[in-house]
Amino acid sequence: MSLKKKIILGFLTSSIIIGVIMLFGFVSFIEIRKEIHYLELSDNLRGKSLQLRRHEKNFFLYMDVSAIEKVHAYLNDIKLLLNQGKSAYKNNDLLILEKKIDDYELKFNHIENIFREVQDELAKLKPSNFRYSVFFELIESTFLERPIITAELLKKTFLLHEGDSIIKNLQELNTEMTAIRKDGEEILTISNDMDKSAREKVDKAIAASQTTALILFPMFILVGLWALFGIGQSTVKRLKILSDAIEETGKGHFSSLEIPEKQDEIGLLIKTFNKMEADLIARDEELNRKNEELLHSRKLASIGTLASGVAHELNNPLNNIYLASQILSKEIDQIIESEACPEVISESVRDIATQTLRVKRIVSDLLEFAREKGPELKKINIVHLVNDVLNQIKTSGEMSNVQYNLASPENIELLADRHLLEQVFINLFSNAVDAMEGKGLLDIRMNVVSTGVQIKITDTGKGIQPEDISRIFDPFFTTKEKGTGLGLAIAYNIIKKHNGKIDVVSEPNKVTTFTITLPG
Repeated sequence: MSLKKKIILGFLTSSIIIGVIMLFGFVSFIEIRKEIHYLELSDNLRGKSLQLRRHEKNFFLYMDVSAIEKVHAYLNDIKLLLNQGKSAYKNNDLLILEKKIDDYELKFNHIENIFREVQDELAKLKPSNFRYSVFFELIESTFLERPIITAELLKKTFLLHEGDSIIKNLQELNTEMTAIRKDGEEILTISNDMDKSAREKVDKAIAASQTTALILFPMFILVGLWALFGIGQSTVKRLKILSDAIEETGKGHFSSLEIPEKQDEIGLLIKTFNKMEADLIARDEELNRKNEELLHSRKLASIGTLASGVAHELNNPLNNIYLASQILSKEIDQIIESEACPEVISESVRDIATQTLRVKRIVSDLLEFAREKGPELKKINIVHLVNDVLNQIKTSGEMSNVQYNLASPENIELLADRHLLEQVFINLFSNAVDAMEGKGLLDIRMNVVSTGVQIKITDTGKGIQPEDISRIFDPFFTTKEKGTGLGLAIAYNIIKKHNGKIDVVSEPNKVTTFTITLPG
C-alpha cells in the first residue's frame, strides 16, 4: 500500500472513529433523553397513582367527600399522561395501565353511585326510626368502611330483609370496593414496575455510552499511534537504509538491499534502487569482460605482429633447409643402394626433413594466426561442413577408437567462410581426440536459436583444470607436450571474425563442452 493511501487510510480511520463516537454519543444522548422522559413519565404515573390510592383510602375510610373530586382529578391526570406516553412510546405497559385505569374509573364511578344511593336510602329510613338517631350517625359515618357489618346491623336493628335495596347496595358496595382495591394495587404495581424499568433503561443507556467511549477512544489513540510510529518510523528507517546504500554505491560498492519491498512509494524506490544496482553490477561485469576482450585482442595483435615477422623471416631458411634435406635424402637413397652409407646418416637426414615440415606447419599456423584478412562470407550448410570434417579426421585414422554422435537438423545454412570454419572444427575435434587419448565419445549438437546457430562439442576426455580455463584461448598456451598453443587461439580468432562467440565448460576427468554461437 502506498504512503499516500496509508496516510489517507489513517486519516479516514481516525475520522470514522471520531464520527462513530460523535454519532453514537448523539444517538446515546437522544436515547438517554428519551429514556429520561419516559422515566419522568413513569415517575409521574407512579406519583399520581400513589395520590390516587391515598385519596381513595381517604374516601373509603373517612368518607371524605372532597376526596371524590381529587380521585377523579388524578384519574384525569393519569389518563392525560398515558395519552402523551402512547404518542411518544410504543410500550405495552402503558396499554395495560390504561386499561386498568379505565376499569378503576368505571368501578369508582359505580361505587360513587352506590354511595349516593345508600345515603339517600338512609335518609329515608331516618324519619321513621327517630329513636335510633344515634345509630344513624354511626352508620352514616362508617358504612363505606364496613358495608357488610352495616348491612347486618340494619337487618337486626331495622328488621330489613335481604331483598331490600339498601342491603343489596351495601353488599354490592363491598364487592366493588374489594375489586377496586385490587385494581389499585395492580395500578401501583404496574407504575412501580414501569418506574423501575425506566431507571434500568436509563442506567443501561448511560453504561452503553460509557462502554462505547472506553472502546472507541483507545482505538482512536491506537490508530493515531500506528499512523505516527507505524508509518513514520518505518518510512524514516527505510529511507535511512536507502540513503546509506546510495552513499556506498557512490563509492563503487554495489549491493542490493535485502529489506522487504513494501508496496508503497519507499518500496517502489527500493525496488528501483535494487534494479539499478543489478544493472550497475551487470554493466560493471560487462565492462570488465570488454576490458578483458580488449586486452586479449591487443595481446593477439601484438603476438600476431611478432608472429608475422618471425614467420616471414623463418620461411625462406626453412624452405632452403627442407630443399637441401630432400636433395640429401635422394643422394642417400642412391648411396644406400650401394651399401656405402651408414644408417645413422640416413636417419639423421630423414629426421631433418620431418622436423623441418613440423616447423613449416608451425610457421604456417603463425601466418594464419597473424593474418588480418577478413572471412569471405558465403552461404554454406554447416551440417555438411561438420560431416566433411568428421569424415576427414576419421579417414586419417585419428578417430579409430573414438565414437561420435552428431545430432542436428538436416540443413542449417548461414553466411560464413567455409575454409576458416573447417579449420576451427579440425582444431576442436583434434583437441577432443587428443584429450580422450584416442578413445571415448565425441558428441556434437547443432540447433537454430534466437541468436543464430548454436554448436555444442562435448568430449569425455581428461578435461581442463579450473585455473587454465581463462587461458586456453591465449596464443602459445598449451598443456600438451608437443602442442604449439595456437589451435584454440586461431579458432577463437576465426569465430570472432565471424561476429560469433565461443565458450568452454569443463569438469576435470569427466566432460568438456565447447559452445560456438554464430549469427544466422
